[in-house]
Amino acid sequence: MADSISVTLPDGSARTLPAGATVAELAAAIGPRLAKAAVAGVLDGAEVDLSTPLADGATVAIVTHDSEAGRAVLRHSTAHVLAQAVLDLFPGAHFAIGPPIDNGFYYDFELPGGATFSDDDLGRIEARMAEIVAEAQLFVREEHSRDEGLALFADQPYKREIIEGVDAGEGADSNVVSAYRNTERFVDLCRGPHVPTTRRLGHFKLQKVAGAYWRGDEHRPMLQRIYGTAWESKAALASHLAQLEEAEKRDHRKVGAELDLFSFPAEIGGGLPVFHPKGGLVRKLMEDYSRAAHQAAGYAFVSTPHLAKSTLFEQSGHLQWYAEGMYPPMEMESATYYPKPMNCPMHMLIYRSQQRSYRELPLRLFEFGTVYRFERSGVLHGLLRARGFTQDDSHIFCTPDQLGDELASLLSFVLRVLRTFGFEHFEAELATRPEKFVGDPAEWDEATEALGQALGSAGIDYVVAEGEGAFYAPKIDVHVRDAIGRRWQMSTLQVDFQNADLFDLGYVGADNARHAPRVIHRALFGSIERFFGVLVEHYAGAFPTWLAPVQVRVLPVGDDHEDYARGVVERLVAEGFRAELDDASDTLGGRIRKAKLEKLPWVLVAGDDDVAGATVGVNGREGGVERNVGIDDFIVRLRVEAAIPAG
Repeated sequence: MADSISVTLPDGSARTLPAGATVAELAAAIGPRLAKAAVAGVLDGAEVDLSTPLADGATVAIVTHDSEAGRAVLRHSTAHVLAQAVLDLFPGAHFAIGPPIDNGFYYDFELPGGATFSDDDLGRIEARMAEIVAEAQLFVREEHSRDEGLALFADQPYKREIIEGVDAGEGADSNVVSAYRNTERFVDLCRGPHVPTTRRLGHFKLQKVAGAYWRGDEHRPMLQRIYGTAWESKAALASHLAQLEEAEKRDHRKVGAELDLFSFPAEIGGGLPVFHPKGGLVRKLMEDYSRAAHQAAGYAFVSTPHLAKSTLFEQSGHLQWYAEGMYPPMEMESATYYPKPMNCPMHMLIYRSQQRSYRELPLRLFEFGTVYRFERSGVLHGLLRARGFTQDDSHIFCTPDQLGDELASLLSFVLRVLRTFGFEHFEAELATRPEKFVGDPAEWDEATEALGQALGSAGIDYVVAEGEGAFYAPKIDVHVRDAIGRRWQMSTLQVDFQNADLFDLGYVGADNARHAPRVIHRALFGSIERFFGVLVEHYAGAFPTWLAPVQVRVLPVGDDHEDYARGVVERLVAEGFRAELDDASDTLGGRIRKAKLEKLPWVLVAGDDDVAGATVGVNGREGGVERNVGIDDFIVRLRVEAAIPAG
């Protein structure tokens, strides 16, 4: 046996180590700072514990606690500590699953006698978790046969169900059940990896309790889900909690109600918003801008109905691939109709309505098309996750030679529009072919390559999301960072080779032969409703002046100044601004406070000196008061501020 081994690091360099060296020893050999930050490793593409021995010729990466992968390990390990604490404090409790999630983790429990957790219980559980962390308990990996695993969790029905659900005939290791033990009293079914000891944890906070059906099935038991967050340092945890506090203040549901923008009447049903006059005006401004931008970019405007016969969705594949997300059918005059979940099938019909020539391409179709998707009530979240919403939907039909230029142009268009609405920090994901897909893998590869080249041309940082594409197409998802650093998925571009075949689409080429077009699906806002909700939270309801439903409110100091103030409003309206009068029926201070709470960009005050000098007092949303400002001077300033940004 050789005395040493050689492994390859992510940068391509080699490192020689003693035979039998572990991932942790590799990290230590590279440097003490890396060893301190390491929480796991990636060995030949698979995540492993730091205690895993290395083989000669292996490719190895070290996972650090401040990376997304490292934080997932921290959160998964903290979820185990949560489960141990609950089982210690609530004898007879059953535990189900406890995965890491974005910015945190959760664990599902069933308490004896159908009991539920209280807010006081969270404090007790946190205290017990802190004790477990201080005990520096080891995370020790164990492997058992299926029968041994079933015996190990004899008193835990949900763990047994997980084990029994594994097909014993799949794979060489299908009969192996992996678990992690912290003490003789606590062991959890898990694939890992985990941190070496609980002492590597500790920067966590339990946040809330919610109900959750086992395996998401309303016919199965309702479990108690405890959510928490965990980070690599006290500072990172404090920063996240501060962001959550700020996010709560910005919650679009809360701000939308305060500013009278929209609501969700119970009489209409969950996930179906109605926009009030102020919210409707903001929405109109968004749509007007979008229509103008699309018209300038050479799009043709179309409009399609809200429902169609089932045969359309059979042809498109939605009833085969997407039926669970569709509203139930309606039977009328011996035909079955569905509310449309997507606009694309109808756009295919518009393209197919006549013979097309290569000279017509690229053909860019655009509509604000309302679609309906039956999301379960548990996942509805205001405007951000609704059942009825309007997409700014485009489908571009082009020749193969035009595909690359169209994608590059589209991505540039997307970024320009997002910048207009105040977003500056962009990231993207390139989602590739999923396990269940339609079409030729070679065409999928061609489409994926074209999308990757478009991202490269745009200079956007992106990651590859393996297997996350739609069933009919790979896609680019563009993400933005909002004012408090949160990441939002916005625009989507998909290259589709399937619909041309499904709908027998063609065009006559320069060779007089018939060819299939390439189809690009593109939603820029994603949906008007969701984009609106994100804007509310990004700006905390203080829309930029060009988007604000009321740009200026004029306040007369007293009744004697009301006619003059009304004249100021009329002048502003004549200049094209959105201005209104608030008469002197309340105190001036009360009216100013009201305007501030409504987050109006500008409040003008008119008193004796203003009537005499054709001026106003100017109160800006950002603070500060100016006296005796000429009306003409204020209009010049307002015209600049109210202009739509160039993007």
